Amino acid sequence: MSNPVIKVEKLSKQYRLGQVGTGTIRDDLGRFWAKVRGKEDPTLKIGVTNTLTSDHNSNNSTSKLSNYVWALRDINFLVEQGEVLGIIGKNGAGKSTLLKILSKVTTPTTGNIKVKGRIASLLEVGTGFHPELSGKENIFLNGAILGMTKAEIRSKFDEIVDFAGVERYINTPVKRYSSGMYVRLAFAVAAHLEPEILIVDEVLAVGDAEFQKKALGKMKSVSKEQGRTVLFVSHNMAAIKSLCTRGIVLKNGIIQFEGSANDCIQTYISNDRKAKNHRIWNENETQHKDFILKEAFIKGKGKNIDDVVEITDPMVFEITFITKISSQRIDVTLHVKDGAGDKIFMISSAVIEEISYKDELTYSCEIPANFFNNGNFSMDLYIVKDRKEAIYIEPDFLEFTLINKPIELGQYMGEEPGALRPQFQWNLK
Repeated sequence: MSNPVIKVEKLSKQYRLGQVGTGTIRDDLGRFWAKVRGKEDPTLKIGVTNTLTSDHNSNNSTSKLSNYVWALRDINFLVEQGEVLGIIGKNGAGKSTLLKILSKVTTPTTGNIKVKGRIASLLEVGTGFHPELSGKENIFLNGAILGMTKAEIRSKFDEIVDFAGVERYINTPVKRYSSGMYVRLAFAVAAHLEPEILIVDEVLAVGDAEFQKKALGKMKSVSKEQGRTVLFVSHNMAAIKSLCTRGIVLKNGIIQFEGSANDCIQTYISNDRKAKNHRIWNENETQHKDFILKEAFIKGKGKNIDDVVEITDPMVFEITFITKISSQRIDVTLHVKDGAGDKIFMISSAVIEEISYKDELTYSCEIPANFFNNGNFSMDLYIVKDRKEAIYIEPDFLEFTLINKPIELGQYMGEEPGALRPQFQWNLK
């Protein structure tokens, strides 16, 4: 049964650039007169979405002339109890504005938010801390803000200090803490003082790798074992993938996509990027003393380069280049990555025992059907001399997308996880 703890309806946030409020008597009077007549606030019709003027989907002339900008526009979503929701998007997409509204740091221009339970937020370094107070005093201050009694805070105190690793400095004013210490203590307070909803922004990136791992483990524990809700913003796709059950992709202040964490990551990485499964180098691109790259592609076997490739299609990879050192062996190695940018395997022409030394070489490789899962993939190119020295590296030089027919999903009980989906031979003995 559905049990939403956060319900956001038609949420929008507009800012006047360089001003607090509307900034003019004329706008204030216009707002008042519209309200008296029961009309929409006229300033809300002015302005553009939260986007840079380089965005070709926006009206650039309006972007330059308007004094208003939408940080968020018509946002709608639900968050269930115990859910870990990842919120991802580029800088300026509206992520932090959304979290600030949910945390009641700022108010929306239009729309409604319904929240069940106490919210603890970690939006930036030192959120909710008084710099003149010690770490100990700030723990009690934050607990009191969350509505906890001294006895309740005291029962969690040792656990908070131990998690943050600041026992030696707990009686020192936090203004003397490093940014890492600030974050460790702030997160420990937010996670341990039993809020029903925990909101965490990219601030965890300030901590070291060990603490980030510890913090992610704590958030998993808070959601799975204690049934609390977590909203997590990060540019670290591995963290989103590991922690979140569902996600939202924000783009220019609107929700571009909502779905599983993996699908959100694929959408985010694919933004503003057209799959390039065919590459032709001009003569000036690879001025290397040992070779000249000419052409490379990956496509469905027997298909054209522009044709859609399904997971049931075998694929062909091919690369052609000119060698300048015909007496030495040059090979091609590919590092294949999934939609999140994680390397899943490598293949190399170095497995060929004998090659003919000539000026122009073309290496080809066939990838069997039903090997990849559906999704976006990319390849890093390594040119290797004498099977031991990488003399050229080009990340993401080719990208390709595989789709799965709806009828296929029925045979495999729905969407299969992971980047690969091989079909091995099974026997019943």
